Amino acid sequence: MFDARDHTASGLPLKGVYTAEDVAGISFEEIGLPGEYPFVRGPYHTMYRGRTWTMRQIAGYGTPSDTNERFRYLLVQGQTGLSVDFDMPTLMGYDSDDPFSEG
Repeated sequence: MFDARDHTASGLPLKGVYTAEDVAGISFEEIGLPGEYPFVRGPYHTMYRGRTWTMRQIAGYGTPSDTNERFRYLLVQGQTGLSVDFDMPTLMGYDSDDPFSEG
């Protein structure tokens, strides 16, 4: 049985505690520091201690003013990033000439 606490989403096994023995064969010169190439330790120097997760909700509406209004509302509600879908009807499987796609 798969237990998310014992494996990553990719199925790699996880240990409850990691020690220096677990990283004994790793060359830190090759993997770099967080925020530095080749970014195997993350894209930011302080990672999520200095920058919290970005909260996003996909949004996109027919008209630019409707989309702008929705984005402003989401930001006021505490959203910290925007995921923009400029052509939501097509993403939902509608042809561009479908009446549902209008507006």
